[in-house]
Amino acid sequence: MAKDDAVALAGVGPRLRALRTRRGITLTQLADLTGISVSTLSRLESGNRRPTLELLLPLARAYQVALDELVDAPDTGDPRVRPKPMVRHGITFLPLTRRPGGLQAFKVIFPPDAPTGDRSQQTHEGYEWLYVLSGRLRLLLGENDLILTSGEVAEFDTRVPHRVLNPGPGPAEALILFGPQGERLHVRARPSAPDARP
Repeated sequence: MAKDDAVALAGVGPRLRALRTRRGITLTQLADLTGISVSTLSRLESGNRRPTLELLLPLARAYQVALDELVDAPDTGDPRVRPKPMVRHGITFLPLTRRPGGLQAFKVIFPPDAPTGDRSQQTHEGYEWLYVLSGRLRLLLGENDLILTSGEVAEFDTRVPHRVLNPGPGPAEALILFGPQGERLHVRARPSAPDARP
């Protein structure tokens, strides 16, 4: 049993390096995501540092994989993404991609906003693409105030002040692609003329 454990632990470093390389992220980017120093990550990958739970848990979260995939990964990985919902400010995010950095995909469920809810806009680095699956979303984007309905798409630079709200009456669902480095997609939504709405 101890021999099996030693073999499994010896395989962790190469798996970590292969996972990071496949996802195209640097040790510095991974250090920023996990809070683990670059030197510790390098020693883990080279096998010069013994993997511990304190190190593997943040790595599993960053890579969005199960912990057992880091310790005893199968020869061929399962390509299915098993989203674990995250709830922030009442909004449910289901990650649809497993890789940290680069383009991220989410299914997002917005509950109806309270009439007196926060309307303040925010900015951050990146580029966002939003596709409304069901319901209605209100996109406050700079000076624009748009209502997006099922089947509509918006794409915008997140350095422009913005906020996505659900004017109700029921929940709204959307697919959101986000690129922290400003990756752009090729679909753009333009505001409809007021008389063009059904």
